[in-house]
Amino acid sequence: MTIKTLVVDDDFAVARMHRRFVEALDGFEVVAVLERGEPVARFLAEHEVDLVLLDVHLPDRNGVEVLQDLRATGHDVAVVMVTAASERDTVRRAVGLGVDGYLVKPFSREDFNARLLEIAALVQGADATDPDQQELEQAEIDQLVRGAAGRAPEVPPAGAPGPAEQGLPGRLPKGFSAPTLQLVTESLQRAGAGVDVSAREVAADCGISRVSARRYLEFLTGQDLAELRPRYGAAGRPEHRYVWTGR
Repeated sequence: MTIKTLVVDDDFAVARMHRRFVEALDGFEVVAVLERGEPVARFLAEHEVDLVLLDVHLPDRNGVEVLQDLRATGHDVAVVMVTAASERDTVRRAVGLGVDGYLVKPFSREDFNARLLEIAALVQGADATDPDQQELEQAEIDQLVRGAAGRAPEVPPAGAPGPAEQGLPGRLPKGFSAPTLQLVTESLQRAGAGVDVSAREVAADCGISRVSARRYLEFLTGQDLAELRPRYGAAGRPEHRYVWTGR
């Protein structure tokens, strides 16, 4: 599967560099480069796009506002902010809107490639990065999300049922955390019998990144504890939604 990528940056040299980086990665293709934020939603409605590389400082709109509009109109496309903006409020807003990655300029090509391979894992439903390294990166992502929201790490209440009591696997693959699996499981269960939810909704409920939520939801689906239910909308590509089927 080819990850169709849209680059949004008004700096010609930067956009060209991003395009070169993307197209050097196996399985990625740049479908277009836009210099402004306003046409992004319209482009997504008319073209198949899996990933948007989005700058914050655009000449017509703030990139975070573009992201907000995409989420509000149901676009579940993966978005990575690639920007020099590292202000806490900007990062907090982007995280709260379900951004899938946040790269602060200047960054190394290795960092750029690592973030895009994470997106490949999200889109393709497979772990395309080294599991041990991904565990470290996910821990950092979870820490950022909780810190940006001003929340302390969650501690399960005394007497709460553990993974075994819920029918969850006792041994997990590398790169998976039992507490995070518990959070995602409980989020699915809270939705109610037969009610499907998206990875973005689960991520917001659990306080984790959408990349992480999608990985755990796919894992639960593979264990026959959840079911994938695609929902087709006006944007063309189906939105992946999940419903709890375990006990």
